[in-house]
Amino acid sequence: MRLSGRITDEDVDVLRAALEQEAGAVDIDLRDVSLIDREAVKVLAFSESNGIGLRNCPAYIREWIDRERAHTKSTE
Repeated sequence: MRLSGRITDEDVDVLRAALEQEAGAVDIDLRDVSLIDREAVKVLAFSESNGIGLRNCPAYIREWIDRERAHTKSTE
């Protein structure tokens, strides 16, 4: 699955629905993502934790996902 442009909280439900429809192994290509917000980062972090691959993930998104995952673990 390839994502591009801006991914905001308004897009999160559509992203979740698309991921639920996929059967088998899924990878998300983030090469063309230009902007992302916290809700979308949470979905990507959760998805990756459940075996979905994140390909061509920009460094700032990778750092944010890692921080979000660490924050979530510390609040559990």
